[in-house]
Amino acid sequence: MAKQSLILLYGGRSAEREVSVLSAESVMFAVNYDKFVVKTFFITQSGEVVKTQVLTETPAQGTKLMTNETVKTADVVSPASIYEKDAVVFPVLHGPMGEDGSIQGFLEVLKMPYVGPNITSASVTMDKIMAKHVFESVGVPQVPYVALTDVAELDAKIAEVTATLTYPVFVKPANMGSSVGISKVTSESDLRPAIEEALKFDSRILIEQGVEAREIEVGVLGNADVMTTLPGEVVKDVAFYDYNAKYIDNQITMAIPASIPDETAVAMRKYAELAYRAVAGTGLSRCDFFMTADHQIYLNEINAIPGFTQFSMYPLLWENMGLTYADLIEKLVDLGLEAFAIRESKLAD
Repeated sequence: MAKQSLILLYGGRSAEREVSVLSAESVMFAVNYDKFVVKTFFITQSGEVVKTQVLTETPAQGTKLMTNETVKTADVVSPASIYEKDAVVFPVLHGPMGEDGSIQGFLEVLKMPYVGPNITSASVTMDKIMAKHVFESVGVPQVPYVALTDVAELDAKIAEVTATLTYPVFVKPANMGSSVGISKVTSESDLRPAIEEALKFDSRILIEQGVEAREIEVGVLGNADVMTTLPGEVVKDVAFYDYNAKYIDNQITMAIPASIPDETAVAMRKYAELAYRAVAGTGLSRCDFFMTADHQIYLNEINAIPGFTQFSMYPLLWENMGLTYADLIEKLVDLGLEAFAIRESKLAD
């Protein structure tokens, strides 16, 4: 039986490109090479597509993928060069131009199956403000917030934050992930600089009420048939779980499953599935919740393409459910093929 071609797209133009490389390298080592041939394409910071390794067996320990520091310009190809009949694309891309629907639209134009969210779920979950509106419409609990969508309203929105929210608040670019550009603000005097920092990454800004809470996460997997994991907890050694704490300093550990009441876990899984279906989720997502001391729960966000290293929360949540990292990759490929077949059937004469 011929092996399935799995095309790994990694890197990208967003500030989260380093996370993408780590995730792609983890996938590269974990794939079952009895079933797959892995072909890798690197998207540079400037947006060029570079053809990199082709792997037919597990690579030697220490093998690295190409990065912006090691890129070979001679290997730059047309973006359409990733096309291969019957191949499946795994876009291990985070942030804008990766999980915002743009790459998904490109792959659909190429008529290629792919792993992960479709155009709708990718674009809605990537925009934190848009996602807030969708979650509100189906009754998923969230913390209070103020949305800044027009910089001309900056002064009015600062006044609204002070009038309706209680410090501390968190200022977030609407279309970034991995805690990039996020600031914790403890007073009104620090709010404007935090917004200006967030504006470096996006023109739409979300300002959320801070809550004293534990961070609990639920993995979601599926298309029409949706499965969820038992919740896991991010155990922080720092006050604010920012980008450096996540990926540079490794100042976190994880408790899987989380030590929370059974009824709270049931509620989180229910809300995770509800939110996933509301954004037309396909493939995978990680739903991130806050849980207060009195067990009030709030959905913080959905990550449509969560961090995917073997040490990331999402694969570990499924490992706890009995699905290994390698088997999870195979399941995601199957879901991508299933979603592709459905999309194509709707276009048939």
